Amino acid sequence: MNTDKASIGHFFQELQSDICDKITATDGKGKFQIDDWRHAKGGGGKSRLLQNGNILEKAGVNYSAVEGPAPKGLLKTLEINDSQTDDLSFFATGVSIVMHPFSPLVPIIHMNVRYFELSNGTYWFGGGIDLTPHIIDKSQAQYFHQEIKKVCDKHDADYYPKFKKWADDYFYLPHRQETRGVGGIFFDRLSDDEKHSKEDIFAFVQDIGNLFAPVYSQLMEINKDKSFSEEHKKWQYLRRGRYVEFNLVWDRGTKFGLQTNGRTESILMSMPPQANWAYDYEPKLDFEMDTSSLLNKEIDWVNIL
Repeated sequence: MNTDKASIGHFFQELQSDICDKITATDGKGKFQIDDWRHAKGGGGKSRLLQNGNILEKAGVNYSAVEGPAPKGLLKTLEINDSQTDDLSFFATGVSIVMHPFSPLVPIIHMNVRYFELSNGTYWFGGGIDLTPHIIDKSQAQYFHQEIKKVCDKHDADYYPKFKKWADDYFYLPHRQETRGVGGIFFDRLSDDEKHSKEDIFAFVQDIGNLFAPVYSQLMEINKDKSFSEEHKKWQYLRRGRYVEFNLVWDRGTKFGLQTNGRTESILMSMPPQANWAYDYEPKLDFEMDTSSLLNKEIDWVNIL
């Protein structure tokens, strides 16, 4: 397996195309429009956006491979202490996905898989996949976590418990004291150690990337024809508002993209097409209270039922 930056970037580009093809087939109507862009310092990417499909109201699948002199602000954020920071350059590539469905019964999903390299030889992989149901279905949350755990266990039995806790802590809104959804896994700065080679880690990242389309297609299929009420839609818009709060206030990927002068439209593609905020809203209906009660860390979703 080749693990040079060109080979890693090529895999991510192919992953983007494969996910778009499979999600298009599941949606049955929407088509991803391709927007090629170039980074001011070097490299670029493809932003692919689907709008107004049968199931998906807005879905973004971004690929990027950018490079250039490493900004001081970026190095400080990454806690890079190198005596030669004036001469450091960076390379970053990956795929980032967020999908917002029409139906409040189809969950929002996010995935990001990425690779970062500095010219001094420092490198790491990062990423994560998490599910944000507007209305939590325990059996679907269990299915999602079981599928992730299968992939993690294939590579390292410690991965799922470690990365699941990392996701619980990361996809969390401290100002609301609630998780963004039912979590998933999150990992960052994975590089070779005594247990894992660079090839091992890249293989894990590939398997996580390839998990996305079949898992989300399943969730789209089983929920797409379920009826819902106006109360469900109002709740969906409020939950989307919490999603926006996390992405704009806490998400590191948003900050990284802006710090490296990334393309704003691509960075903010994760925003839902419509979201609402209601002052001091308290859940009243059963499905609202049930979902709110499950927005907590450390729930054992694999064994929830």
